[in-house]
Amino acid sequence: MTWQALRARRAAVARLAGWSAVEALPALLSGLLVARAVDHGFLAGRLGVGLGWLAALAGAVLVGAVATGRTYRSLGAVVEPFRDDLAARVVRAALAGATRPDARPDGAAAARLTHQVELVRDTFAGLLMVTRGFLFAAGAALLGLLALDPVVAALVAAPLVAGVAVFLAALPAMAGQQRRYVRAGEELSRSAATALAGHRDVRACGAAERVVADVGRRVAAQAAAERTLARMSAVRSLSLGLGGWLPLAILLLAAPWLVGRGLTAGAVLGALIYVSTGLQPALHALVQGVGGGGLRYVVTLDRILRTCPEPGDPPATAGPPTGVDESAPAVRARGLTFRYGAAARPVVADLTLSLPTGDHLAVVGASGAGKSTLAALLSGLLPPQAGTVRLAGVEISARGPGELARLRVLLPQEAYVFTGSLGDNLRYLRPDADDATVVAALDALGVRALAARIGGLAAPVAPDALSAGERQLIAAARAYLSPAPLVILDEATCHLDPAAEAVVEDAFADRPGTLVVIAHRISSAVRARRVLLLDGDRPALGTHEELLARSAAYRDLVGHWDARPAERAPAGRG
Repeated sequence: MTWQALRARRAAVARLAGWSAVEALPALLSGLLVARAVDHGFLAGRLGVGLGWLAALAGAVLVGAVATGRTYRSLGAVVEPFRDDLAARVVRAALAGATRPDARPDGAAAARLTHQVELVRDTFAGLLMVTRGFLFAAGAALLGLLALDPVVAALVAAPLVAGVAVFLAALPAMAGQQRRYVRAGEELSRSAATALAGHRDVRACGAAERVVADVGRRVAAQAAAERTLARMSAVRSLSLGLGGWLPLAILLLAAPWLVGRGLTAGAVLGALIYVSTGLQPALHALVQGVGGGGLRYVVTLDRILRTCPEPGDPPATAGPPTGVDESAPAVRARGLTFRYGAAARPVVADLTLSLPTGDHLAVVGASGAGKSTLAALLSGLLPPQAGTVRLAGVEISARGPGELARLRVLLPQEAYVFTGSLGDNLRYLRPDADDATVVAALDALGVRALAARIGGLAAPVAPDALSAGERQLIAAARAYLSPAPLVILDEATCHLDPAAEAVVEDAFADRPGTLVVIAHRISSAVRARRVLLLDGDRPALGTHEELLARSAAYRDLVGHWDARPAERAPAGRG
């Protein structure tokens, strides 16, 4: 996107480069003119000649100052339209998310618009300035050194290249820490927004200490990330020492030898001026700018582009198997029938159902109504005795286990956790997921505290030592990381408390793809875009409000759920 922004404004970029070249005129001439003033003027006893050369340098400085003002005008012509494009992208994504039928409040959208976009704008401008400043100023200084003496230029260039190399080698680690910092800030924004929006419910439920502790953990995580970033400044200091200060020391130590081989005193002074007023400030600006603002720019822009996709953007996750019709509904079941035994009453009878991509369906019904059977049929674990099931336009019976695993993931009530490391458990369905991706999934589902208690991703997991709810959280994170676009939760959060269940279901609802929830609590139906009621031969499909209005069986089911205080959804959730 950065390259596209620069290409779209070629004229402004060309003007910026042109004025930058003019601005670098003092950096190109300073050492040469000072050398002429010293050698041919002051040391030769000709004061007027020396002052004349310095006057020429003053004229070059004035021309450079005029060019500096022009560079900022050209910079605005590049940066401001880019900022406007980003702000429009964030607003479009926020509006699209808010107007979806299954919309959820996005507390991080405000942080993206008010903080991240402005951060990208400021760092983009700074990055352009320091990059073009280093290229033109350092290039001009090296050309001036070459004009003075090629040996001097070689003595200066070697440590400069070493300092830049050290800095570039450390950039990946710096970028990783910057990503951690951005994620921590966004999580803090989301957590604080949720706490503020529900403060009355928090007070009413006596959960103030718990909510304060949760927000406090987010604050501590952001502070820890910022402290780590501060420690990375040591690498920048090393780069500056090698590339900026070492050339000065080399020139001073080599001065007797250089003079002995014929270099004049003015040329030595000119070389010192090139290093101290040209190369050193340019390198300092580059290291501080790219190591600080540049990393913030790359990481923050990447975060915006991933969380605010445009309709034409490619998907961030791996694509579906070949032969998938991406325009087809995510799930289409026709005439679906299944019975346990030839003479038994059908558990699912002649059911037709279509779920568009991105849908969020909750399946409810009395015990034994066929909810788990339907989940097994839609996932391909049970073959229907009549009818068909298609996932993304492909009949499920035509797919092998490997292809089905890329199309859908089923999370049953009894979660399976195997002996091994926590990371191996979480990456079972996505072995190529890096640590940052896994940690982001843990944060989204509220599993970070559990992972920390176990000992981190590399720590071994003893399944027998985990509670049923903890096993469900690990299995939920595993399913969340899966590349499958269809997720089926078959009472997969029944051992969690209502608040934890809400976090898990909201995370899956925000995850790209389609979600089917076999509901354990009425709050799952309230959160869903649509609800399917299985009630014998009379299934009903609609929103929670529609079914309350037209289905006596659904009203009875809701009343039965509401009559169980231990199962009631948290305040504010319906």
